[in-house]
Amino acid sequence: MADGLTFTPGRPSALLRPYVTELTAYTERHEEPRTRRQPPFSGVVVIFGFGEPLGLSGPGTRERLASFCGGLHDVYVDTTTAGVAEGVQVNLTPLGARRLFGMPMSELANRVASLEDVLGRWARESVERLASTPARHDRLTLLDDLLTRRIRAAPDPDPRVGRAWRRLRVSRGALPIAELAGELGWSHRHLVSRFHDQIGMAPKAVARVLRFEHAAGRLRAGLPPADTAAVCGYYDQAHMSRDFRALAGVTPRELASPRHPIAVAG
Repeated sequence: MADGLTFTPGRPSALLRPYVTELTAYTERHEEPRTRRQPPFSGVVVIFGFGEPLGLSGPGTRERLASFCGGLHDVYVDTTTAGVAEGVQVNLTPLGARRLFGMPMSELANRVASLEDVLGRWARESVERLASTPARHDRLTLLDDLLTRRIRAAPDPDPRVGRAWRRLRVSRGALPIAELAGELGWSHRHLVSRFHDQIGMAPKAVARVLRFEHAAGRLRAGLPPADTAAVCGYYDQAHMSRDFRALAGVTPRELASPRHPIAVAG
């Protein structure tokens, strides 16, 4: 069969929709190694994989895993595929990941970990069941059910952190952190502590990722860099370029180019 990536998107069930932003069954085949850059985005990736493991590399990361999860990042990760890799990818909100994993999200920030190391027997058995289910649609249905059962049994995330997260997202990272803390009646230190636990990073770092994500989406849509820098709250284009290099390891022009193997979530 020819090289390439084929996939089938799923629609999360009602209970999962506040927490799952993407649910996709995929098959990827490459005779020669294929590397793709994954810039930061405002979510948590979980791969239930079988077949050839993926190579994962980046600042502070060097792994080879078939099933894994990656917490919120403010640095890029490169993924390398060779042979045949199959699985289901789930993109979660940080609060959804906090509920699924049942652990402080700071423990996964800027880190990629084996899914079994994080979720133990549940992860291993889930991957085995998915691998023995041949049809992609059936895999999506099965994983939706497995995730629903696990999340239903888990404690709800802190609603005040949920409110703060939504405010930052709606503002695309532009809301001043002092204003956010004031709205909640929290000190800056307490806000940072709660974000480390429930989201994975301090609010300022989260806001930076949200701003980058907004700018990346505009550039991919063909909007002018100068306008994008102004709309997204950068001081100027040079500031935006420095931020892109720090977070994604590429320039804004490189990220926007369809010729570059760079993935932009969302």
